[in-house]
Amino acid sequence: MSKNILLIGGSYGIGKALAENLAITNQVIVASRTQEGFDSENIKHLSFDTTKDDLSELDLPEIIDGFVYCPGSINLRPFKNLREETFEEDFQLNFIAMIKVLKGVLPKLLKSEDASIVLFSTVAVKMGMPFHTSVSASKGAIEGFAKAFAAEYAPKIRCNVIAPSLTDTPLAERLLGDDRRKETASERHPLKRVGETKDIAAMARFLLSDESSWITGQVFGVDGGMSTLKV
Repeated sequence: MSKNILLIGGSYGIGKALAENLAITNQVIVASRTQEGFDSENIKHLSFDTTKDDLSELDLPEIIDGFVYCPGSINLRPFKNLREETFEEDFQLNFIAMIKVLKGVLPKLLKSEDASIVLFSTVAVKMGMPFHTSVSASKGAIEGFAKAFAAEYAPKIRCNVIAPSLTDTPLAERLLGDDRRKETASERHPLKRVGETKDIAAMARFLLSDESSWITGQVFGVDGGMSTLKV
């Protein structure tokens, strides 16, 4: 059955791959600052800046069956070199802005017969990685929030989190900008490659579908085995 899925962000990287994947069988609304070309007529783009704009002003369906928050940041620097403002900016983008838009869309989610929320964390929250203090702090807040939210709104709304490892997206370009860096990063993973957008999109699509109707309050490591295997 076709669902109405709202993606905050989604014009590039994981969000774009997910939008095009979902649009095969669903109606997808992408609310983002920039609009890239989409291959499906089932994708509607709305201009929206999650840090500034009011979600109530968007032309959204009365019922929303799926909600995905895609914006994120990667500030990887030694703690001593990070400004306090960087922590505040990361927390604002990754967590506070998500809370704001989720509050705005909540009444529409509650009208769905099987609403599902997908949020994004990072493998670094579970593992503890050097130079990840800022991003891990804000993404760790997402994991804690998602479990509490899932408990509060069960059985009406499901909420799950995907925690990827390094994925080949525009956001990670400076980390994977040449073949040598990409090879080095690949070798760190048990499956000997970095993630691709389709890897993360496939899991998100599953969590938004009826096939995952008995899953909520979980954090899924889609990370090439990084968080659990030592080989």
